[in-house]
Amino acid sequence: MASLKDISKICGVSVATVSKALNDHKDIGEETKANIRRVAKEMGYSPNLSARALKTNRTYGIGVLFVDEAQSGLTHDYFSSVLDSFKRTAEKSGYDITFINSCKNRSDRMSYLEHSRYRGFDGVVLACIDFADPEVIELVQSSIPVVTIDYLFNNRIAIMSDNVAGMKELLEYIYSRGHRKIAYIHGAMSAVTSGRLSSFYRTAERLGLQIPDEYIREAAYRDTTTTYRVTNELLDLPDPPTCIIYPDDFASFGGINAIRERGLQIPEDISVAGYDGIQSARQLEPRLTTVQQDTEQIGCLAARELISLIERPKTTIIEQVIVPGKVVEGKSVAQIPTDK
Repeated sequence: MASLKDISKICGVSVATVSKALNDHKDIGEETKANIRRVAKEMGYSPNLSARALKTNRTYGIGVLFVDEAQSGLTHDYFSSVLDSFKRTAEKSGYDITFINSCKNRSDRMSYLEHSRYRGFDGVVLACIDFADPEVIELVQSSIPVVTIDYLFNNRIAIMSDNVAGMKELLEYIYSRGHRKIAYIHGAMSAVTSGRLSSFYRTAERLGLQIPDEYIREAAYRDTTTTYRVTNELLDLPDPPTCIIYPDDFASFGGINAIRERGLQIPEDISVAGYDGIQSARQLEPRLTTVQQDTEQIGCLAARELISLIERPKTTIIEQVIVPGKVVEGKSVAQIPTDK
């Protein structure tokens, strides 16, 4: 196997220059870097990871803790997109990604913290997990660098989609289309849900909307069975809403099925809106109006912040990073006449 010394002889530079070039140091010219990398590749050079770990006191491994209530795994459109961006960003910086064992049915399983230490992870990202789980809290309170996505812990970096602004802009859009009877089926209570629900009520109050208690319902995220049932309950009210906002795009599929089974048309008879901006919802007819979250930016920032925390712990600021989304106007919210 080729060594740094072998590469230095071919390139006519020092071993130190080869090492710096392969580690993308800024004091080496781009042309020199490109030549050294080309020669290293041609010679089949690969770094000795054990030696690298000893030298840097890092394994260049990052753990991912991801478990959603619906057990949808990486078919979860929103988080799979976030984690894909996270993975690509981390790998560009030379880190490998490994999922932390979350199967609690195994008799020989380790806790999240034990698994992280066993694997020697330099850091861990937490997404779509039960943040109240004692094992999660144990991991968060450990010395391992941690970044959370869509959840805020004290003294931990969090990457958050701007749920407050997202719901505000969505409700304002629906209001601008003439709707005054607007129902909201929110997700199970969490930091995300709390932000959206408070923003919904605050925006409704500012707009002068009266929101009856029966217009506010709950269904777990991605739970099409419950949104199917709750949609029917809303439509059976003596004074039903003209528009229903769903917890997320995927959950809206259950509500849309309930509406269509009644022979009702969207948006002519009832309007609907989602949240997330997932790819599959873009294929619906009529196209779903939704809040598109910037999954690319959320994943990228989570990786950058975690790597910064790993490599520069003394200078990395522990903060909450808010990532804005945007309302994507589809064809599922009708324009209706209004006196206001």
